[in-house]
Amino acid sequence: MIGGMSWVSTGIYYDRINRIVQRRAAPMASAPLLIESLDFAQMYAIRDDKDWKRAADVLAESAKRLEGAGAEALIIGANSMHKLYDDVAEAVEIPILHIADYIGAALKSSGHKSAALFGTRNVMTESFYRKRLVAQGIDLLPPDMANVEALDRIIYDELMVGKVTRDAQRSLKTMFTNKAQEGADAIVLACTELDLVVDVDANVLPVFDSTRIHCDAAADWILGQEPAQ
Repeated sequence: MIGGMSWVSTGIYYDRINRIVQRRAAPMASAPLLIESLDFAQMYAIRDDKDWKRAADVLAESAKRLEGAGAEALIIGANSMHKLYDDVAEAVEIPILHIADYIGAALKSSGHKSAALFGTRNVMTESFYRKRLVAQGIDLLPPDMANVEALDRIIYDELMVGKVTRDAQRSLKTMFTNKAQEGADAIVLACTELDLVVDVDANVLPVFDSTRIHCDAAADWILGQEPAQ
């Protein structure tokens, strides 16, 4: 796993994957994982193509080190960094489990057709992520730029440093209610830290948490089962 983006979500990944493996394999089982936790300060607040090229180089080198250490598959523990998926995939021979593919599959198998996407600015507004959900027949509501600004502040200023507030929880609930009124029949948490302020199992709409879904796919792979796509 390429982690550290942020360290908070990397801890969630490690905990969840191991709990799934323990539950499904044996009480004393744990997941065989290689984790490289990157220094997110090197990639924080990316603003232009030069910054993204530098980030692509950092992730590609990390992927090669993990492959060289014996990893047989990879996950990138950050939704926004999947913008660099193709660059990382070209650097290694092993498969990379794309987070959006598994979210799309989960939405499709559950019969949902219209979803609202919540995450960082590039996830909500750019095509690299949205097109993978649309390819599976999911109609995505257009992003509300007021939500984009608010979420960037909550994610980068609070959640990525481990800060959880009631204000953030209330803000997300209001956003979800508004999207339900606009016609969404599901919510996609496309940021690996958002479940810190969202009760995934108790909301006005079904919530598809990218972290849970990605961890489930990783655990399936570890346990020798082909993750559903």
